[in-house]
Amino acid sequence: MENFSIYLSGVGGQGIGLISEIMLRAADHAGFRVKGVDTHGLAQRGGIVVSRVRIGNTVHSPLIMSNGADMVIALERHEALRSINTALKDGGIAIYYNTVWQPLSVRLSQADPVTEADIQNECERRMIRHYCVFHETLVDARMQNMVLLGHIDKLNLVPGIATEHYCRAMADLLTGDMLERNAHIFNEVRQPTEP
Repeated sequence: MENFSIYLSGVGGQGIGLISEIMLRAADHAGFRVKGVDTHGLAQRGGIVVSRVRIGNTVHSPLIMSNGADMVIALERHEALRSINTALKDGGIAIYYNTVWQPLSVRLSQADPVTEADIQNECERRMIRHYCVFHETLVDARMQNMVLLGHIDKLNLVPGIATEHYCRAMADLLTGDMLERNAHIFNEVRQPTEP
């Protein structure tokens, strides 16, 4: 496989660590060479959490150069736009969960909140394929990462990684009720939508 770099971003408590570890292990189960690194920073204070996953035969480091990622996965709109602007290459792929955890500058009225239109305009300007996802009946906000993962699988956004690889990765990391609940959301989302 040619190198494929994924930049994941969100806010502390949203599950970036879990989804990045699932991506890492799924790539491994698919037989690819893979490297990853997390930057937790202020995770427990609602700060930014970033992970990087690089897949491919010639990957030697998990670090991704500025605007060098093939795909951005974001769990929040502000983080989606920030990641698109700083990490994603022109013509890449962006997928984000449509929710907002307002940064301090927005709460203090020093900056405007990021809208879906802001993200769409930036993506269209740079020829980025973008997907905005949301789950209307999601009971537990901690499962937004599984909604994203289900869409990533359904849309086949990561070359060479199949449903079975994601499921095996989840089984590596989760057990009991937690595995059952996460797998349920993942499988629910990845089913084809009825016309």
